[in-house]
Amino acid sequence: MIITGIETVPLRIPFKPCSKSASSAWGDSNLPAADALLVKVATDHGLVGWGEAFGFRAVASATLAVDQLIAPLCIGKDATRIEPLMLDVQKRLHVFGRGGALAFAISAVDIALWDIAGKAANAPLCRLLGGGGPELDCYASLVRYSEPSLVRAAVRQAIDAGFRTLKLHEIELAAIRAAREEAGPDIELTLDVNCPWTLYEARQMTEELKAVDLKWLEEPLWPPENFDGLTALRKTSGLPIAAGENVYTLMDFERLLAAGAVDFVQPSPAKMGGISELRRIFPLATLHNVPVMPHSFYDGPGLLAAIHTTAALGTADSMVEWRWFDLEATIYGDALSPKGGRISVPAGPGLGIDPDPDAIRIYGWK
Repeated sequence: MIITGIETVPLRIPFKPCSKSASSAWGDSNLPAADALLVKVATDHGLVGWGEAFGFRAVASATLAVDQLIAPLCIGKDATRIEPLMLDVQKRLHVFGRGGALAFAISAVDIALWDIAGKAANAPLCRLLGGGGPELDCYASLVRYSEPSLVRAAVRQAIDAGFRTLKLHEIELAAIRAAREEAGPDIELTLDVNCPWTLYEARQMTEELKAVDLKWLEEPLWPPENFDGLTALRKTSGLPIAAGENVYTLMDFERLLAAGAVDFVQPSPAKMGGISELRRIFPLATLHNVPVMPHSFYDGPGLLAAIHTTAALGTADSMVEWRWFDLEATIYGDALSPKGGRISVPAGPGLGIDPDPDAIRIYGWK
């Protein structure tokens, strides 16, 4: 089965009018839309697969990487030899970097090829990866609101929707405390601060955060590759530490885990090489007795990649991240939606669901 074409499909889906959630998870206010990059891979057998690269401001760069660097290396190649092909692409392009937009683009093509593999086998992807149950636990991942009253409102909405675990992206103590007050003691809260602090600053903040009772504190240090710093903070703060979204290679995940830096590891399938690389993290994490909590702050094939891989390889502790956004539309329409803090694993072939053609038609841009 030969790859005959690779197409990039950028999407820009606006927030609903008057949405209170129109701010990004890294603190910019008034973000008008959520940009995503889908990648469509076609074969001479008529099978088509869909992948996703991490989006937002990286969409244009990742699009160029797919169109100009990756597609010429893949078209005409055997679509069934996914890992050898992706390894060859990585080796040929490593001079341009092992992370960032290039890694996002490689991830999208890899996910699309796995989607094709499942469709060729007429089986859901999780079955190809080892099996898995029909549902997974998931948590609501909120954007940054900053204003305590908005934080309270968003927390209440997520709880009323059935979520028992929430992720905050706040950095101000007043907003974080407001979330705990609104949630009460029985809701699990996690906190992703997106790499803002030195080790000294983080130690000061963790003293204040202990009273909030966090399930984990995510990416507290700058730079994110300061694994020794994470280890030191984990040992002295008494707070569980999570990281991995900004780790791109298997070797660096090995270093992160060997350092004892995290209580939860968070590989991101649309950032770190797709399913071929994601599936290697689960057995590695098991060796260190660390649960895998995939980063999946996106709505398309990258999210489905996280769902299927976690269903097949995750432990009872593993959860999937559900982006709590108030958008005009979603990539899968009504076909994918959690209920009561659980999300169904799509049972169709491959990733199980193809993107909604209307969403592509209405929100596609070049």
